[in-house]
Amino acid sequence: MREALWRMSAAALAAAVRDGEVSAIEVVDSHLERIAEVNPQVNAVTQVMAERAREAAARTDRRRAAGATPGPLAGVPFTVKETTAVEGVPTTFGVPRFRDLVAPSDAPPVARLRAAGAIPIGHANIPTLILAGMHTRSELFGDTVNPWDRDRTPGGTSGGDAVAVATGMAALGLGNDSGGSLRVPAQFCGVAALKPSTGRFAADHRAFGPDDPGPASQLLVTDGPLARTVGDLRLVHEVLVGADPRDPQAMPVPAYGEPLPGPIKVAVVSDPGGHGVHPTVRAAVETAAVALRDAGYDVREVADVPRLDEALEAYGRITVTEFAPTWPMVRTLLGEGGDRYIAMAMEQTPPVGADELVRLSGTWLNIRRSWAEFLDEYPLLLGPSFTEPPVEPGLESRDRAGRDRVASGMRLCTATSFVGVPGVAVPTGVVDGLPTGVQIVGRAFREDLCLLAAQAIEDRLGVLAPIDPRGPAGGR
Repeated sequence: MREALWRMSAAALAAAVRDGEVSAIEVVDSHLERIAEVNPQVNAVTQVMAERAREAAARTDRRRAAGATPGPLAGVPFTVKETTAVEGVPTTFGVPRFRDLVAPSDAPPVARLRAAGAIPIGHANIPTLILAGMHTRSELFGDTVNPWDRDRTPGGTSGGDAVAVATGMAALGLGNDSGGSLRVPAQFCGVAALKPSTGRFAADHRAFGPDDPGPASQLLVTDGPLARTVGDLRLVHEVLVGADPRDPQAMPVPAYGEPLPGPIKVAVVSDPGGHGVHPTVRAAVETAAVALRDAGYDVREVADVPRLDEALEAYGRITVTEFAPTWPMVRTLLGEGGDRYIAMAMEQTPPVGADELVRLSGTWLNIRRSWAEFLDEYPLLLGPSFTEPPVEPGLESRDRAGRDRVASGMRLCTATSFVGVPGVAVPTGVVDGLPTGVQIVGRAFREDLCLLAAQAIEDRLGVLAPIDPRGPAGGR
């Protein structure tokens, strides 16, 4: 059984540890061996926490031997994005200057996963400062490789965690998302991801001191898990929900809401905003729609989502305006060419003045209201996470056309982050050697409805990972 431990789901691993079928040490060692075998090929895990993980596993085994009941994630190894603090380990943001920036304590979601018995096994790669683009390449650690095809990006900015989970180096990944950073790498790497509602999971996104970021960073960035199965996402959701004094925005909302009278209506939008969608992605949405109909959902094609282009414009203007004062300093940390992605965004969408920012704040609330009304009629929305198959690494930083193409591809992710609603990315199959997938979007704080629908899709279409790294599609 030990040889297969790294292949098992988080739920199965935790059950095996609780039942005494395997030790937590065996689970951790199996994943460390997998990292040693696979990570040199994909460069996803940046800092391996081997001794710390073994020590944590030994404590779990001692507690169990003493009669204590292990937690719901007992012995489950997980990676943590390089933006998120793990006590005693540098939080580098992929920047050479921060290689010794040791975290004094765990970030709230890391602490909650630990309390549930899960074990951090490594940090995972990101684009430098999460600002250098969508492709997971950091100045400090280099490029992360998509395990399905070396010529395609794994996505980002939680690409390292997605690759670690897809290849069996960890059962779970803890990333974050402010416009697709969980859901896009999930689609590109063939795994599942949960982007929660704003205020659902406690977090602390203060990077370099006691001061909090501005309102856009506070409201758009949400921490969330990646996993190979929807059931594992549900387990993590149950662990991470709830208020925390370290995050005054986290709401004390129960993990599960009241059941809705069925059949639940699902709006289907294959081409948000009508800007174009690749046939492979359209087919994935159609396949997921068939699966939901088979599961008893009331699936309906609708004209479009609410006010997409207006949401994208407001998102861009608000974030650029908030970011502009620090840009002259920040761009010096990004390395050669690492500033191109943000520089092009700022040229295309210049910062606005105070009066316009106030107006945009009202627009933000107004768009959220439109979405709330839409989701009142359709509790769930089915659409793409990215409207193309995985693209080549660095496309978004190559030129304006490449940047616009990537921004358009992730447009539904951007809009749903802007309005603060949850989304679950789930695989739908493999086409031309590359994974396909969709996302299920729901009402605020109804992650449970999204997870149920995603489970129905997974039950009918299957799980794609773990996989061994592969070469270019044309070379297979």
